[in-house]
Amino acid sequence: MSNVLRLALVDPNDSSREQLKAMLLGMDSIWLEADCSRYEFFPDIVEQTTPDVGVVSLDSNPTSAINLITRITNECPQTALLAASESSDGQQILKAIRAGAREFLTLPLNDQELSEALDRISMAKFGGGSTGSRACEVIAVAGATGGVGSTSTAVNLGCVLAEEPRNSVALVDLDIALGDADVFLDAIPDYTLADVVQNISRLDIQLLKRSLTKHASGLYLLPRPVELHDVAGIDAESLRKVIGLLKASFTHLIVDLSKTYNDLDMVAIEAASRVMLITQLDLPCLRNVVRLMMSFDETEGLQDKVDIIVNRAGLDAGQISLKKAKETLGRDIFALLPNDYRTMVEVRNNGVPLITQAPKAALTQAFRDMATRIGGDHGGQAQDAPEESDAGPANESRWKRFWPGQAKAKS
Repeated sequence: MSNVLRLALVDPNDSSREQLKAMLLGMDSIWLEADCSRYEFFPDIVEQTTPDVGVVSLDSNPTSAINLITRITNECPQTALLAASESSDGQQILKAIRAGAREFLTLPLNDQELSEALDRISMAKFGGGSTGSRACEVIAVAGATGGVGSTSTAVNLGCVLAEEPRNSVALVDLDIALGDADVFLDAIPDYTLADVVQNISRLDIQLLKRSLTKHASGLYLLPRPVELHDVAGIDAESLRKVIGLLKASFTHLIVDLSKTYNDLDMVAIEAASRVMLITQLDLPCLRNVVRLMMSFDETEGLQDKVDIIVNRAGLDAGQISLKKAKETLGRDIFALLPNDYRTMVEVRNNGVPLITQAPKAALTQAFRDMATRIGGDHGGQAQDAPEESDAGPANESRWKRFWPGQAKAKS
């Protein structure tokens, strides 16, 4: 697991408390354990949750807030306290520091000031070696259509990444009706995504880890619900909370999407730092890639984090050439996964990953190369993409040329 600071916040002012919460929830190295609107309740919260950090806003009642800092410092010395105030009065700062606050933060906070303060606390708690906190790489794996191999890609990439001891990797099966990531891993989970969502209000990092199924490769799995009626209890907001906690707990989070691109899928895509779009070199798949990329244009920054992965490359029968596909799409191909149908059938039917079933296969090596290119070796840089042809005119015109309805609308 990555080094994550568990934090509790107290601020009787609703407006400033919500601003602080929004800033904290956007930080991968922080898990917001609890927030509180009453000074008198905060000691009980700290005692129950034992956070690494407590943030105390002074402005509603500076005297009560400083007395609170003194009490928590004496009763819960393992919790580092940060005092926060709109005032920069020297006497108030001195009182807060003397009461036991590690840092004094001026409101409204900026990201850099908060990040630097938390980094100092993290350094003191975890040390500054190579085991320090790492931002989580969130990878959403999407298919251009059903049956293109998105689940096999998600599972095998996750297992390859989990081989590296410095990585901690989780896989969420978001095909909540028909997902089968558990089948690929021959796993019989005790808990599913529905169970985690149901208990999200009282979930912490330790409880979350116990809710996941750990595979022999080191990959942690959060599978889709067992019963179809449990699907209704999973909504976009609860999924955001689950992803936030997983981001704070792992160095890599892989989300295997459904093929419907519904609200839940879009939550995962928005949270992702990288979207792997799996396709094959046939007309239906490539047309869907065009449709999806045109839709992704509508969300700022989304198109830039999409990597196109060609699966079953080298399958001669009926395939469009790689050169033609790249020219038509006007985009680079991030990776090629060679066609090895027999091996993949054995892997799926035996419930074991490629690294176990066929460690020397070309397909397995392709997954290792992909992991290296996304930084799975802890900081590796992306190597050159597969051979490219001249991209020619702008992407938009090429996509619309490949989508006849758009071309007609232009004429």
